[in-house]
Amino acid sequence: MKRIALLAAAAPLAACQTPDKTTAEPAAGEPDPPAFVEAACGGCHAVEPPFLSPNPQSPTFEAIANRQGLSEDTLGDWLADAHNYPEMMDFDLTRAQVDQIAAYMVTLRREDYVPAP
Repeated sequence: MKRIALLAAAAPLAACQTPDKTTAEPAAGEPDPPAFVEAACGGCHAVEPPFLSPNPQSPTFEAIANRQGLSEDTLGDWLADAHNYPEMMDFDLTRAQVDQIAAYMVTLRREDYVPAP
């Protein structure tokens, strides 16, 4: 009976603890994608680390961002040009959303990037 009373008293105290700040904040240098990106793109593409695409045939945002010759402008233009998309990607994005996605994606470039096998 004393153990139950002790557990009952300890539970509210445990709930009052503050979270560990090392796990609550994202790692430095890893920007968060715009809020709508996961809903719009995350069904097929891995949009943030650890970059595991739900659809193995869909490239990760990291892989796209690290393609040679790609710039924020060319990526934005490609994303805005819906006729380049496979049918499953045929959805409407505003130019502002396209620009947000492109700006986020270029932050994923890495000097030491090695494509997955």
